[in-house]
Amino acid sequence: MRFEGYAVGPSDLSRSSTLEYLSVPSNKYFIPFNSVLIFCLSLSFNLHQIMPRKVRETFLFVFTSVFIFFTFSLYLSRNTTTIVNIIPLKQILTTHSSSNSAINVNRYLTANSAIQEDQHEQHVIRQVITSPPPSSLYPFIKPDSILFPDWEILNVINDNGNENHHLLLSDSGNKFLCLFDKSLTSPEIYAGILPFSNQSMFKCIFPNRLRRFLPYFSPILIDNSSPETVLESQSMLSESSNKEIMLRWKFLVYESLSTDTDVILFVKGVNNRQGINRSPSEFRCIFSNNNNNFVITEVISSYQEVFRCIKPEINATLFRDNDQIKVSLGIRGGERVVPSVAYYTLPAPSLTGDNKKFLLCACTMVHNVAKFLREWVYYHSKIGVDKFILYDNGSDDNLDEVISKLREENYQVEKILWPWPKTQEAGFSHSATYANATCTWMMYVDVDEFIFSPSWLHPSSSSPMSIRSLLPSSSSHHNNQRRVGQISIKCYEFGPSNQRSNPVEGVTQGYSCRRKIDSRHKSIVLLDGINTSLLNVIHHFELKQGYRNKKLSLDEMVINHYKYQAWSEFRLKFRRRVSAYVIDWKEGLNPNSKDRAPGLGFEPVEPKGWVHRFCDVHDNRLKMVTKEWFGSSTGRMAWQLNQTN
Repeated sequence: MRFEGYAVGPSDLSRSSTLEYLSVPSNKYFIPFNSVLIFCLSLSFNLHQIMPRKVRETFLFVFTSVFIFFTFSLYLSRNTTTIVNIIPLKQILTTHSSSNSAINVNRYLTANSAIQEDQHEQHVIRQVITSPPPSSLYPFIKPDSILFPDWEILNVINDNGNENHHLLLSDSGNKFLCLFDKSLTSPEIYAGILPFSNQSMFKCIFPNRLRRFLPYFSPILIDNSSPETVLESQSMLSESSNKEIMLRWKFLVYESLSTDTDVILFVKGVNNRQGINRSPSEFRCIFSNNNNNFVITEVISSYQEVFRCIKPEINATLFRDNDQIKVSLGIRGGERVVPSVAYYTLPAPSLTGDNKKFLLCACTMVHNVAKFLREWVYYHSKIGVDKFILYDNGSDDNLDEVISKLREENYQVEKILWPWPKTQEAGFSHSATYANATCTWMMYVDVDEFIFSPSWLHPSSSSPMSIRSLLPSSSSHHNNQRRVGQISIKCYEFGPSNQRSNPVEGVTQGYSCRRKIDSRHKSIVLLDGINTSLLNVIHHFELKQGYRNKKLSLDEMVINHYKYQAWSEFRLKFRRRVSAYVIDWKEGLNPNSKDRAPGLGFEPVEPKGWVHRFCDVHDNRLKMVTKEWFGSSTGRMAWQLNQTN
């Protein structure tokens, strides 16, 4: 049996949101009846002196009822809690924060027994049990469960990268159920494997009947094919000692990425406001394994949801080669540890020999874009993009099938499973580091955005039909000038253009009416020029010293943003905005945000005259270019040929 507390192993770190103490078991139950009794007698005497009789009797009746309810509740719940003597986390953080050396919890307790004896504070925590690996030998699986928005639960299963377990889970079909308290169930949907920690994922919905009862307990994953398994699991879950509170998405270390020099953590709920970032001195990175060993290192950067830590020195005597090492973020001052589902992994090997970098890649975050992807890839490959990196934010369409077909056609398309909602800035920060090994420049545009140069209408040898000509070479700057590290391109926003459904020939052919004024911009970034903070506001990155941003005019290059599409497509934007700092459209706040459609309400209800909106200028330029490049004698566009349905 383990106790939830600081640095007692990876699962413990994932379960606690207020890990103020290193916990040490005690056999005493802490029910301060003496103190409460003295307080009640004192209050009764004082009320007798200052209150009229009727008021005094009413007040005492209410107070006595509350006291009896509290006492009875504490009595009933004592089987689910254990009182422990505690050691302040501050003692550990202060002592070991800069040593970067491995520490064993049990040895630390033995060496600091005097601290335990002098510690008078007590703290109530709950017991948790270790999650068994998925196997036919186990009747149930206990995952790390994260409560997402809209009552969706992401269940992350730490199966130690076992390929047999992955196969068992991915081929399960509808075999598994989420089993909750009160014997309620919800269907499990397989959600893939996290690419960097190699953990399996399932999703299910939190039952309506449990949403009004706090706290929210985690489900267990059960094999629905066996009635005996269901009964056994229900019996196990009914025991209060087996109940675990779900992790909350708003406060979590959800991903990590290692480089040759440091470890990057992606953390929700610490730097909550755009432009306001807490000092890195307020934090420590904590690396822990299942044997109660841990290492604490300094945090050297804190921007948005990105925290960079000094790389740990793993002690071979305390950490084995096959150990899974969970990494989390310790907060000084409040002395807390952010819950975590992230694991420390070794950095990817550097490219050597013939493995050269691509000159230009494109990166975007996607959700259910299968029907649009072929057109986007065909077009941007034609104008010079070598590779496409898609951060998949929980798609459930036929995206994998479309990607597979594109790869068969020799397009370089990589999909990275990124299930974390409202993390576009963090995803782009991740890509700026992850893709640096394979890409020199990165173009950050969405699947409904197409880069276009008016010069391509009248091509010549001096104006090649490629965006690669815009990218400066390393020798194109003078010694006294800063090197171009980022190219900013303005956007035109296109309206529904009288379309009532998705145009089958593609967005470049179907939408040709736009707003007159350009809006915002997107960027092509030199990955080596990005500041180590990885700070970005989606459209552009903070650059290192010695690098500058180059802004292009509308005559040089523009992005056609097919933003306001047919209502059947546009209404899907109400599901959830991808930016961490942009309010979802269903929330009745910030109605004048540039992210919103002008005049749109807070519900996905089609406004009157939608098909004619946002049409100031008829702009057929890109339509003409793509028709020339990708049209056929049959009238179908190239991306329509041999496409999957």
